[in-house]
Amino acid sequence: MILEMHAEDIAWLTAVELTEGVRSGRIDRQAAPRLHLERARRLDPRLAAFVHLDGAARAGDGPLGGASLAVKDTQPVAGMPWTYGSRRWRDRVAEADAVPVARARAAGAAILGKTHTPELAASVSTVSELFPPTQNPWRAGTTPGGSSGGSAAAVAAGLCTVAFGDDMGGSIRIPSSCCGIAGLRPSPGLVPAELPSPVRLSCRGPLARSAADLRLALGVMTGRTPPAAGPPRRLRVAVVGSSPVPTEAACQAAAARAAEVLAAAGHELRPGGWDPMPVARAYQVVRPASVSTMPGEPEEYGGAAGQLIAQGRSLGVREYLEAFTAGLAAAGLLHRLLDDCDAILTPTLGRLPMPVEEVPPFLGEPWCSYTQFVLPVSFAGLPAVSVPSGLHEGLPVGVQLVGRERREWELLALAEQLESSPGFGFRRPPGWE
Repeated sequence: MILEMHAEDIAWLTAVELTEGVRSGRIDRQAAPRLHLERARRLDPRLAAFVHLDGAARAGDGPLGGASLAVKDTQPVAGMPWTYGSRRWRDRVAEADAVPVARARAAGAAILGKTHTPELAASVSTVSELFPPTQNPWRAGTTPGGSSGGSAAAVAAGLCTVAFGDDMGGSIRIPSSCCGIAGLRPSPGLVPAELPSPVRLSCRGPLARSAADLRLALGVMTGRTPPAAGPPRRLRVAVVGSSPVPTEAACQAAAARAAEVLAAAGHELRPGGWDPMPVARAYQVVRPASVSTMPGEPEEYGGAAGQLIAQGRSLGVREYLEAFTAGLAAAGLLHRLLDDCDAILTPTLGRLPMPVEEVPPFLGEPWCSYTQFVLPVSFAGLPAVSVPSGLHEGLPVGVQLVGRERREWELLALAEQLESSPGFGFRRPPGWE
């Protein structure tokens, strides 16, 4: 006999807990998808995480059997809108699943729908002219981060089990930190994409309420079987608490607390340097170039996206190559840290979540302070995970763990060890029962 758990409990189960419950017969396979659809219909009008819901979503059999999945609207899902947050694709419907989505569907996940993204994913908030601004589940009127803000908000508010996003300059790690969840940027090329990133910086990855769920989802996205979960070996960890760019004290304090936990767990800590500005200057050229090949004219897009496209098309080849080369060279600092260490610990962000109207303009000077710890990782081509690290004045703060290339499993083991410590890991935001 299948036993139903209390509905509220099922909504907040991790994917690992949920799939184990389904396999053991304690939880109905369709319980979580049904509940998440009901919660999304009831609660999302004040969150604005979803831009489309599939009322017929059903879970199948497999590693994700019984779990529900939300997909960022940069990635195609067959039969669902695929707008990229842009009026140019307001009416576009995807004909086929993205490769990771197809793998998740085959693994038994119920594909609930699409989540909000800013136009062309070019913002550190989640606001577009097509849909209402996505809110932070911890405080209305506050940014959930971006550009995978819809995915992060849906996971944090218990409207889905896991979500997919993508990360070029921090777009998984930023909203994960802002919403108090876990989010992984994998090594470039580990998760397949239908079209290559023009600048080879963007990576698809999972967002979840636990590092164990990131491990499970990454295995499905890559088509690989994760190793058995367990504590990491004793690692050498470079600790970065600040940089030449101003960092808010609460962000520095979170990294310091994480360092204490890792030291107590037996890891060897070493100080590490950080200089984000050369990479930020490079990205201010590379990011416009990344959208310069978008179809049509800049006027067919919203104001900010159209301006970014026009800026990219005005670049010369030499200017672009010089900037990209400079960014890669500056990011070499991270590789040098990892010559003598196994991982790097930093704050995820340089600032706490702010009101939506105060989000730093994309690629502007205040944006440099906000993204100072995530952006160099992208240029270095390294995997990184944001781990929830408590609250400051009622808003989440996160820390970032960076690992060696293609060492995601070891990195996630370290993240799981950290999040199991008091003061770390996911907690439910109030008001989403």
